[in-house]
Amino acid sequence: MTEKPIAIVTGVGPGTGAAIVKRFSAGGFRIIALARSAELINSLAQELPDVHAMTCDVSDESQVRTVVTDVKRRFGAAEVLVHNAVGGGWGSFREIDPKMLKGNFEVNVMALLYLAREVAPDMIDRGKGAILVTGNTSSIRGKANFAGFAPTKAAQRILTESIARDMGPLGVHVGYVLIDAVIDTPRMRARMSDKPDEFFIKPTAIADELYHLYGQDRSAWSFLTELRPFRENW
Repeated sequence: MTEKPIAIVTGVGPGTGAAIVKRFSAGGFRIIALARSAELINSLAQELPDVHAMTCDVSDESQVRTVVTDVKRRFGAAEVLVHNAVGGGWGSFREIDPKMLKGNFEVNVMALLYLAREVAPDMIDRGKGAILVTGNTSSIRGKANFAGFAPTKAAQRILTESIARDMGPLGVHVGYVLIDAVIDTPRMRARMSDKPDEFFIKPTAIADELYHLYGQDRSAWSFLTELRPFRENW
């Protein structure tokens, strides 16, 4: 029996993270679902036989190293890494606690560095693999009340591009998915109850695009992919 390829997905919550796990599982992957809270990932692991839940604070380098080492020992090296964990927070530069900016940087940027460094050697050895990052409009635009968030997403996009330029010639596809939309989750629906269905982006649609990026022919790889609802004003 052929062993299933391994995908590591960070930031697995009730929206995009869960959708990514389900899409890659449907595509024949064994999924390692990472989150700081065990409740949802344990539920997914019970629902889907090829999903394995592991708690991990990806902003902690030692935890990342421990988890990736354990994954490799138990299941094999990762073929796909999807960094979906996000550190958020809003406020103008005059209002924010500087600790918020630092904390968001740890999750959005440093975690990507830690994760990529752990999975890259095996991908390079095999000459294949994918590192995919879910991003945000803030990676290209700094609005007034996004001072604690936008700088970290911009840095994340640039770090991802640096990794792509390094890893691409070695056969590893690295891509950044810029999500220019409000993701359709119960929490956002409650906050924006006046918005129509077409205002929101579906988590399943995001997951489908990530899976498509993984499967792109290497003669036509994308780096920056922008996703937005058809009525989004951009």
